[in-house]
Amino acid sequence: MDSSRTRNTVDGLFDASIIPTLCDYIRIPNLSPYFDKQWVENGHMDRAVDLAAKWVGAQGIPGLKHEVVRMPGRTPVLFIEIPGDAPGTVLLYGHLDKQPPMLPWAEGLDPFTPVIRDGKLYGRGGADDGYAVFASVAAAKALKDQGIRHARLVMVIECCEESGSYDLPAYIDHLAARIGSPELVVCLDSGCGDYERLWVTTSLRGLVAGDLTVELLREGIHSGDGGGLVASSFRVLRRLLERLEDSDTGTIIPKDFHVRIPTDRIRQVGLTAEVLGDTIAGKLPLHAGVRPVTDDPVELMLNRTWRPSLAVTGVDGLPPLSSAGNVLRPKTAFKLSLRVPPTADADACAEALKKLLEADPPYGAKVTFNPEKSGSGWNAPAFAPWLEQAVDAASREYFGQPSVCMGEGGSIPFMGMLGKKFPKAQFLITGVLGPHSNAHGPNEFLEIATARRLTACVAHVIEAHARR
Repeated sequence: MDSSRTRNTVDGLFDASIIPTLCDYIRIPNLSPYFDKQWVENGHMDRAVDLAAKWVGAQGIPGLKHEVVRMPGRTPVLFIEIPGDAPGTVLLYGHLDKQPPMLPWAEGLDPFTPVIRDGKLYGRGGADDGYAVFASVAAAKALKDQGIRHARLVMVIECCEESGSYDLPAYIDHLAARIGSPELVVCLDSGCGDYERLWVTTSLRGLVAGDLTVELLREGIHSGDGGGLVASSFRVLRRLLERLEDSDTGTIIPKDFHVRIPTDRIRQVGLTAEVLGDTIAGKLPLHAGVRPVTDDPVELMLNRTWRPSLAVTGVDGLPPLSSAGNVLRPKTAFKLSLRVPPTADADACAEALKKLLEADPPYGAKVTFNPEKSGSGWNAPAFAPWLEQAVDAASREYFGQPSVCMGEGGSIPFMGMLGKKFPKAQFLITGVLGPHSNAHGPNEFLEIATARRLTACVAHVIEAHARR
């Protein structure tokens, strides 16, 4: 494989059509179904899928077939097949649905207005994960342009990932005969510790999310009349959360939500901490003087990848400050997001969390926890020697640095599903979500140079798969 020709093909595609098409994609507010209940009527999802499908069809790759598959009542899937001349199948994955805007963005930036600044393409969904379908097809085109042998390539681009991929299992079953049994699964929806090398994700945490509601009164009353007679719903909610989380340390207290961390992952965390050092927390947009929960980079990495953690991501029952009267409110509700370790059973964790929060409510309060969604994490199988060598060689060739393995704190439900469905497959999970790229927050960006290099690395690994 001629790496110079690979770079030329990839760079040419990015300049001529990928970046312009990604800009058009960013303009489409195709929020995931969880955030846009009227996604069918609004039509944004169809616009995004049709945009990607049109680009794929225009690449002129010999034998390429693509189809927008639609099952009744489900988000669409873009399915792509490229014939190969080597044995086996490689499955590549991406998604086109987006997180909500999360305003405000910085001056001059907007979630649905693409802006290129300092080599970064700003806009919602460019890095998470709109670029993936373009990078996957570009990698295939780089191989075809050089006449490089490769296995059959199958690409599944879904539109429900940010909602937990609840539509995807039905499509995987529906397309099972066309997918086959891949020996290698490539996913470009993950993170990177920096933009200087190829980062390979070896684990993903799971998620349990739901609404915790506390009610004591049938209606609000004057705080001077009821204060001291009946507990505030907020105080009761605080007490319930203390059952789950130590507010001094952030440690999740019940053992139900912890697992034994594998020895090899602890060793891996140590190596990653050496590479990243202070940048592990330094990449966060902290206010001046704010410190991370610990100064130990190893502990920070373990916290982020193999330990459970809690975030409150939404609230109901609290009026804005501008209209907050002296009222003892009838209820308070929090949306909880509990990240669970890669090997924990998310459904069991959801059941344990509901039992923990609803049992023996203080003051006889009306307490309900509604587990909205749950998904188990994923722990990668051991690398086959050929994949380990190919990944490192690709990183050295296109980034100039050896590759690094790292666990991620987020979730990709597709990985756990495929890990069970194809237990003998190898997995290359990587991505462009590095420092400050802020996938779910304001000012999301795609670091364009990293996306180019990563695309070339994918082509390298696919070629190595054919030679294994």
